Amino acid sequence: MLTAVATAAGDVPALLELAKEAGSTWPQPGGGSTQVLWELLASVSAIDVAAGRIFEPHLDALAILAQAGHDPALAEGAWGVYAAEGPGLRLEASGGTSGAVLSGSKPWCSLAPVLDHAVITAHTDGGRRAFAVDLHHAGVTFGEPPWVARGLREIPSGTVHFDDVPAEPLAGVDWYFSRPGFAWGGIGVAACWLGGAIGVGRDYRNSLQEGAASGREPDQVALAALGEIDRTLSAGLQYLARTAEAIDAGRTAAGERGPGWSDALRVRGTVAAAVERVLHLVGSNRGPAPLAFDETYAKRMADLALYVRQHHAMRDDAQLGRLTLDGGSAW
Repeated sequence: MLTAVATAAGDVPALLELAKEAGSTWPQPGGGSTQVLWELLASVSAIDVAAGRIFEPHLDALAILAQAGHDPALAEGAWGVYAAEGPGLRLEASGGTSGAVLSGSKPWCSLAPVLDHAVITAHTDGGRRAFAVDLHHAGVTFGEPPWVARGLREIPSGTVHFDDVPAEPLAGVDWYFSRPGFAWGGIGVAACWLGGAIGVGRDYRNSLQEGAASGREPDQVALAALGEIDRTLSAGLQYLARTAEAIDAGRTAAGERGPGWSDALRVRGTVAAAVERVLHLVGSNRGPAPLAFDETYAKRMADLALYVRQHHAMRDDAQLGRLTLDGGSAW
């Protein structure tokens, strides 16, 4: 699979096919092999950050369907997960428990025009609720996103418009955010971030090895950076592994958005900080030349810098601080 990912890098249809293949064989979070799942997501992202960005939401959607009591084996096609909100945009759901109709607009719908289905959140009279929707329905239209980003260029995120589109409700109101899987999915994204940072770290290590082979031994500054990268990535990997073990053993704390949310905030914040540090260390030590002339390296740096911006930084720390103040901490 990893060899196929490397071959397909940059080819969205091919990567979607690989993601669908992974969805039928890879484990789901909370089922006893969470560490394996996160290691696979990190491994894909270490090869190509954009590939991880394609794999993760498809696998997350299948996990959400399973958590809602659906058989993910019956979920055909490629899936996305769309839960973001945006100013001036609102997606409304109306209808009864046996079905619903969606009307309105949803922002930040990555790759929606080339996907088949999505798990999507919409507003109801009682609160937000998750739905499964067919993106091929005639009432679904896709806005052309003004995607100017240099990172994740093959994965534009635009607005999708819904005009009386039938959708299947998944569990109850606010279930999407309160279920344990919401935290697990958030950590799965962090595994992709960390995998991308591992790819950047490997680029740096390889550059030092190539330099040494040509007679340019690394100096103390270069070696110090590599040592810091090693301990930063190792700490992140160990934290992910420990968290996966705790999830599978049922040892997760309660949080604002459901069991494990405090843990998710800690892991995501720790991994995001590690990613930012690795990007800084490698970028400052390698200088401008590879950013200008090495396509793979330049793409990885740009993709990862954009992807990790999904972390909410100090706002997530503020949530964690509130939970810690209310006693949600082991220390």
